[in-house]
Amino acid sequence: MNIRRARLGSLDVFISIYILMSENDYQFEICANSVESCLAAQAGGANRVELCAGIPEGGTTPSYGDIKMAREHLDKTRLHVIIRPRGGDFLYSSLEIKCMLADIDICKQLGVDGVVFGCLTKNGGIDIENNQLLLSHAKGMSTTFHRAFDRCKHPFEALEQLIDLGFDRILTSGQQPTAEEGIEMLKQLQHRAQGRINILAGCGINETNIVHIAQCTLVKEFHFSARESVYSQMEYHNPSVYMGMAGQDEMTTEVTTERRVRNTIQALLHSTR
Repeated sequence: MNIRRARLGSLDVFISIYILMSENDYQFEICANSVESCLAAQAGGANRVELCAGIPEGGTTPSYGDIKMAREHLDKTRLHVIIRPRGGDFLYSSLEIKCMLADIDICKQLGVDGVVFGCLTKNGGIDIENNQLLLSHAKGMSTTFHRAFDRCKHPFEALEQLIDLGFDRILTSGQQPTAEEGIEMLKQLQHRAQGRINILAGCGINETNIVHIAQCTLVKEFHFSARESVYSQMEYHNPSVYMGMAGQDEMTTEVTTERRVRNTIQALLHSTR
């Protein structure tokens, strides 16, 4: 808040306080693929991180070590962890559900602030029974239903079911490849939610489009990765051998940077002043 404006009169004081309150209404979550990315998110001013492994698969549960180290090093930014045993669809076997329950229990033991998960039925609906079971183990932690929502057949019905289940938020791109393309659906979800659940807009959000998405949808929570490419420091590598798919670039990694986190956050906050 610009304190100097307080000398100009009560109206200016009110406006300045309103601006400060508006800024505090926003929540910024970084999709972090490592402990280093978590720390960059914290340094850049993020409110929380969603720690994930397997980013090319859409995010899978990170290792015990990653969760433990992130919890030990994050002292300002809240730590959320994705609970997803594999890539692909969101129709899980009973054994996969048991794995997810165990992962949630470990997160609780380590002092994680929140968990992120979502189960669907084979018909594209919300799996009420399995989500209830996972939620029962997540008591005391914040809960986000992830982008499984974007695979739901009936999004508005799913919205009401997730509210009834007691999730804190839904991460969604508005059932489109990116949040910018899903603006219309995000706008409708935000309106229908009416404060009963938080809509967390995610996928493809960056410093160039966050203001547009915020103004069109009135969403207050944003999920983005803010990554940059970093080339390996290896002085030698065997170009004939691949650890994964042949021809894949295995000498470049994508990491969250403090610069891009801060720039994206400031792009939105400066637009409100």
